[in-house]
Amino acid sequence: MNKRPHMPLVATAKSVQLERERLNSLINSMGDGVIAIDENFKIAVSNGAALNILNINSSLKGKLVTSVLHLIDKNDQKVDLHQLISETKTSHASREWRLLYPDGEKINLYISIAPVRLGYGQHGQKGYVILLRDITREKSLEEERDEFIGVVSHELRTPIAIAEGNLSNARFIFEKSGLKNLPVDEALREAHSQLNFLSAMINDLAMLSRAERGTLTVEVESINVHDLIQELSKSYGPQAETKGLSLKTDIDPSLELLQSCKLYVREILQNFITNAIKYTEKGHVTLGAKPKKTGVEFYVADTGIGIGKSDKEKVFDKFFRAENFQTRETSGTGLGLYVTMKLARLLHAEVNVDSELGKGSTFTIYIPNLG
Repeated sequence: MNKRPHMPLVATAKSVQLERERLNSLINSMGDGVIAIDENFKIAVSNGAALNILNINSSLKGKLVTSVLHLIDKNDQKVDLHQLISETKTSHASREWRLLYPDGEKINLYISIAPVRLGYGQHGQKGYVILLRDITREKSLEEERDEFIGVVSHELRTPIAIAEGNLSNARFIFEKSGLKNLPVDEALREAHSQLNFLSAMINDLAMLSRAERGTLTVEVESINVHDLIQELSKSYGPQAETKGLSLKTDIDPSLELLQSCKLYVREILQNFITNAIKYTEKGHVTLGAKPKKTGVEFYVADTGIGIGKSDKEKVFDKFFRAENFQTRETSGTGLGLYVTMKLARLLHAEVNVDSELGKGSTFTIYIPNLG
């Protein structure tokens, strides 16, 4: 006598098959390319968008992902995809790689790699999901924008320098004339202040353009940290005094020479100091340095307005400025700290922020020896 199939098992199999069909339909409707691979780097699932990006007409199932996805970096050097995937423990994304086709053509890619389980339940097979997006047009527009910013900022430097020089001379002549506290005196001071702000903005834009285009180079030299701190203190002391602040230094006497790029180290510290002075109304700003591991740890601490928890993670974002009544009273582009983070990465440095609203901020950066 034949036994009838167990109905619940049949229903379960059908529901699983239905879920798989729905999942495949969902994946194939996505605009981004999707490739799911097992722990042996063989492709288990892919969608139509992935085939279009890779310019392949046949099924990818069962193929090694390293045989169809050939990545290169901005210097046209091959990216070791096997190693890259193997070292991915959490979701990782990048817009800096390109896809190289067999005929030599290249496109810019956004690529995201995330470890997952390919299957149902705890016993699902381990693997990875790779998302692909062609961002060639976006990259081209970004490069044009960065080139435009670079050219404009370069061309503006000369007229700004001439105007600043003439204003400085005018102020000097006016002060020597013995005439003070007149409207023209205040007008000259304000014009000079705004021109200096414009000059700083142009410098930030020029540095930003070079950083975004990847044209910044690191020239390692020996840095006398003690002398550098003293130079910065001397340069920014008058600016702090104008606001009624004191600029202090805290230098560990055991500091030795730092092997790094002096230009970028100075730029980073300058950005920290100017921000500290800008957002501090009373009290002091402290610039310090001490040896750590195989490098130097710098810090800039202030007694200013501080940074809220929600803003602390965004302070290094491009054009970010906290939205509160205290920051609205100060001018700025929101580029200084973004450029600072770009430079820090070039120096393989580690940046930390410790801050609380109303209690000041401390920006710390550890810069290792590069020599």
